[in-house]
Amino acid sequence: MDVVGDLLARDRRSSDIALVTPDGRERTYRDLITNAYKAANVLRYLGAREGSTVAVEPAPGFHTTLAVLGAAGLGAPVRFDPATGIERGDRVVLVDAADEPATEPAPGTSLAVFGGPPERPETTHWEQELWSENPGMPPSSVGPDDPVLRGTAGGGPDGGDGASGGTGDVSHRALLGAAASVADERGLEPGDEVVLRGDLSDPRALAAGVVAPLAAGATAVLAGEGAGADAPTVTVVRNGDDGGSRPVTLPTVRDR
Repeated sequence: MDVVGDLLARDRRSSDIALVTPDGRERTYRDLITNAYKAANVLRYLGAREGSTVAVEPAPGFHTTLAVLGAAGLGAPVRFDPATGIERGDRVVLVDAADEPATEPAPGTSLAVFGGPPERPETTHWEQELWSENPGMPPSSVGPDDPVLRGTAGGGPDGGDGASGGTGDVSHRALLGAAASVADERGLEPGDEVVLRGDLSDPRALAAGVVAPLAAGATAVLAGEGAGADAPTVTVVRNGDDGGSRPVTLPTVRDR
């Protein structure tokens, strides 16, 4: 795989479970990929293009995961801190409907909400648009060295150069490389479950807890943000293994 959008190849659609969300709902690879196509089309309808920034609520869930995958397919980098204020240059902002009253988009920024209908007529109802969209991925010429994550805030021992949860941009190559290191080290395969406890804002956790299992045909389990956790954690439950879960060391996310 060269870019994150390659996770959404049509021939990867199957009845295997791709994602389990904090509410316990399971989505197959067919469900996830088809709806990621729709998410990309909603983002494009709202004005997202290659290189434009999409700000996404970092809470782990079905719609936030779709937004990340859809934006990656378009070549639109994602940042995960919309609550800090709408930055000039964000093309689309996606937040929970409960956060709409406190979210004021800048001129030229489209606001969408999930988890219920919006209060303001100019705000887009994400689910409503998603279900009505075309289930086909729009074309993109995004490359491995283009950013997939834009200046995300967050912690991590490697500082702010894109190596972990710092402030630097993260390329498709770096995110996929970190995910591949986890998949190879753990020998991930279909039927395995990779459990992420935490939100999506740390690139290391995103790589290990979402991208790695999806790239390997395994199952990404979003267990929720956790109470009082200082940092995200990722564990692997091997298919048919009764020995319990095994922790994963969060990988370095850096361009080689």
